[in-house]
Amino acid sequence: MKNYILTYDQIEKKLQRMAYEIAERNVGEEKLILAGIKEYGVVIAHRLQHLLKSIFKGEVMVTELGIDDKRFPRVITIDTTLKFDKQVVIVVDDVANSGKTMLYALQPFLKDQPKKIQTLALVDRTHKTFPVHTDYVGFSVATTLQEHIFVEVDNDKVTGAWLE
Repeated sequence: MKNYILTYDQIEKKLQRMAYEIAERNVGEEKLILAGIKEYGVVIAHRLQHLLKSIFKGEVMVTELGIDDKRFPRVITIDTTLKFDKQVVIVVDDVANSGKTMLYALQPFLKDQPKKIQTLALVDRTHKTFPVHTDYVGFSVATTLQEHIFVEVDNDKVTGAWLE
């Protein structure tokens, strides 16, 4: 039996709240780039893009950020036709665990001169081992190192999150 910490309805409320936070912290910006970490971070980024359309006056773009954890050094893929110079970039992930993935995800943006880089996670675990701060958090949870958080997605909708 899955020990759910977030249901679909709770996730929708948290995503709506985060969309308002994004709009408030970026008033006056002309464009936001939501960089979703594959797989589920991309789904969350697209949902946020939809929610931001009615509350953010500027353009909201989504790009996919791929991180191959199986190779070292890690291979990071992103759409190279996008320019991140003087742009607001928000890196989006489903779960922020140790902070390592988010740290690697920041690398491709440091080659340009972004105006701001912000981070967002639907679920943020409180025991980071890398110095990464999550700017937008849907749900913060204290866990043991042995516990894992799983996010489930069905047809491009985030339907739940559970602890195991």
